[in-house]
Amino acid sequence: MDTQDVMNFYRGKKVLITGHTGFKGGWLAKLLLMAGADVTGYALEPQFEPNLFDLCGIKNEMASKIGDIRDFDRLKKVFDLAQPEFVFHLAAQPIVRESYRVPRYTYETNVIGTVNVCECVRLSKSVGSFLNVTTDKVYENKEWCWGYRETEPLDGFDPYSNSKSCSELVTHGYRNSFFCAEGIAASTARAGNVIGGGDFSKDRIVPDAVRAAISGQKLIIRNPRSIRPYQYVLEPIFAYLMIAASQAKNPELVGAYNIGPNIEDTVTTEELIKIFAEAWGNEFGYEVCKEENAPHEADTLYLDTSLIKKKIGWRPRMSIKDAVKKTVEWAKMWQEGRAYSCMDNQIKEYLNR
Repeated sequence: MDTQDVMNFYRGKKVLITGHTGFKGGWLAKLLLMAGADVTGYALEPQFEPNLFDLCGIKNEMASKIGDIRDFDRLKKVFDLAQPEFVFHLAAQPIVRESYRVPRYTYETNVIGTVNVCECVRLSKSVGSFLNVTTDKVYENKEWCWGYRETEPLDGFDPYSNSKSCSELVTHGYRNSFFCAEGIAASTARAGNVIGGGDFSKDRIVPDAVRAAISGQKLIIRNPRSIRPYQYVLEPIFAYLMIAASQAKNPELVGAYNIGPNIEDTVTTEELIKIFAEAWGNEFGYEVCKEENAPHEADTLYLDTSLIKKKIGWRPRMSIKDAVKKTVEWAKMWQEGRAYSCMDNQIKEYLNR
């Protein structure tokens, strides 16, 4: 499917997104609305102020339902009301360091929340395609210098990564036990570290860099040599649309898919920040400060994206320099009160690449 085919496919389709008030959820909702889809969202109130959900102007363009993913009864009522044909599950506690602080909440949200969504999908008479968005951190990390493939063992180390590994297994279990027999196509998507405009999360390197640049303070880098598959937010978002549409047409395409940049665009944290500094300008500075007794985080993480390229036809469109440039562009236009138009323009530019 080419770009226009994907956008045309979703015109008039009923879509439910969990986590639509979050960073990636907001971009996904915006893209689906631009495609002409009938979008319903289920999520908590936006966590941060400011937040992308309010800035991107989609609140009045979709059916936004506020609720906790752990509340099965409320979630089921939203499913019954919306009658979605496509479900994208993005609701999560997504921060590694936060998962050390609130492990129980992390597991309840990321595991039981996924059970609740899968159960609603199972009981629904309308859903034909379901995608659970997890993370590249689901793998048992052996600090390899080559990319993890979808067949590698799942065993994330920290509570966040481990709970997402469990979320994968929940989805596989429901697919094997129920979805296949009921004609529901279900896959999981394991995206790399996502950057882009509108991410106001704490303890994420690029949002931290934006805050430091705006305030005129130096950014403190904790793990400068950590290697991560950073990618611009529209890369995985469009991949999600492609997977859900492709498996709806051909159920044999269900599975688990890595989504990440080309190997030459997988960089260390310090390399990423050097690119950021160049894009932002001379007023931005940073320093490396090794944190004592810091929670464990993997040093090296590459993804092999051969499978999604072969089976779905998705390929990354943006280099890491392009991704950082667009992130900086959004942040500066947000400061000028033009986040809404910047988001629209960046989506249009991406679709035309």
